[in-house]
Amino acid sequence: MEPVTPRPRTSGTHLIGAADQTLTVALVVPLQGSAGLFGPSCELAAQLAASEVNDAGGILGRYVRLLTVDGGARPARIAAEVDSLVSLGAVDAVVGWHISAVRRALVPRIAGRVPYVYTAQYEGGERAPGVFVTGETPTGQLLPAMRLLASSGGAKRWCVVGNDYVWPRVTAHAARRYARSCGAGVGEEMFVPLGTEDFTAVLRRVERCEADAVLMLLVGADAVHFNRGFGKRGLHQRCLRLSTHMDENMLLASGAEGTENLWAAAGYFETLATAESLDFNGRYTTRFGPQAPPLSSLGESCYEGVMLLAALARRARSLQVPAIEAAAEGVLYEGPRGRLGLRGNHVSQRIYLAKADVFDFDIIAQL
Repeated sequence: MEPVTPRPRTSGTHLIGAADQTLTVALVVPLQGSAGLFGPSCELAAQLAASEVNDAGGILGRYVRLLTVDGGARPARIAAEVDSLVSLGAVDAVVGWHISAVRRALVPRIAGRVPYVYTAQYEGGERAPGVFVTGETPTGQLLPAMRLLASSGGAKRWCVVGNDYVWPRVTAHAARRYARSCGAGVGEEMFVPLGTEDFTAVLRRVERCEADAVLMLLVGADAVHFNRGFGKRGLHQRCLRLSTHMDENMLLASGAEGTENLWAAAGYFETLATAESLDFNGRYTTRFGPQAPPLSSLGESCYEGVMLLAALARRARSLQVPAIEAAAEGVLYEGPRGRLGLRGNHVSQRIYLAKADVFDFDIIAQL
C-alpha cells in the first residue's frame, strides 16, 4: 500500500511543498509475515498524523511525507534499506512499529544519525542516542497485569508460549521474577519460529503442564493460529491467556471461539472511552471510511510516533540528534491517550488491563 499524503497547504503557515521543503520520514511497519496483519492500520494511523501535522504547519515549516518501508522483511534487509536511505539523505527521520529483532538490526546502522521513534511494546532497555520509545515495557505492563490476575483471577501456575526471538525470550525471563513476586510460578516455556501455523504439539504440552494461565508472547498471525487451536480444544475453560501483544485486528481474526478467557495489557484499546480516544476514532473513520482496518494499539502507536517526532523537533528547533537529545527530557505531546511526555527516552504512560468480549476489548482496570 502506497502511503496517501495530503497536498501541501499554503494557508495560515505558508507551508511550501517544494522538494527541498519536504521532510521525509521512513515509516517502518510490517506489510508481510506474522505481523503483516496490522500493517495497514499502522500505515493509515501514521498518515492521519502526518496530515494533521501538515495542517498545523508541518515540522519546522516543512511538509511531512511518509515513505513506507516493509518492516516485515528480514531484519538485515530492512536495516540495509533504511541505512541506504539515511546515507543518501533520502529520509530525515525514522518512525514505526516493528519487532525488536528489526530494531536491534536498525540501531547500529542509524542511531545518532537521524531521530528514530520506535513505537512497539518491547522488552525494554533501549538507550541508544537519538532513539525514542513510545511503547510499553514489561515492568509497567506485564508485572501489574500478572499481579492483578493472580490476586483476582487465581492465576498461579503459568506457562509461556512465544516466538523465538529477543522480545519473547527476555520478557519470559522477566515473567519468572514477576510470578515469584505474585506468589505464583512459571513452569513450561515454549518458543516457536515466527510464521508458525500448526500449534498442535504446543497445545498438547499446555494441556499436560496443568497451567491455569498462559502468557502469550506471539506476534500477529501466530497468535491468531494459537488462539483458534486453544479455543477448539476447550482450554479456555480451565486456563486464561494473557497477552501484551494483542490488537483488535488479531482479535477479529481469532474468531469468537478463540477469544474466550483472553486478557490483554496495553496502553491503548480502541474501546478506551476518553474524549481524546473517541475524537481520534472519529477522525480516523472520517478520513478513511467505515471499512478501514480497525484501529488498534499497534496502529495508534504509529500516530503517536509521528506526533512525538514533531514535538521533539519543535522543542529542539532542529532535527539534529544532539539538539533533540539535549531538549528531549519532559517533551509533551497530545494524542489519543491524552497528554503524554518523555521520561528519559521513554514515554511515561498509563496501562490498561482488558478482557476480550468476542470481538472487542472490555477494559477492566488501569494498572
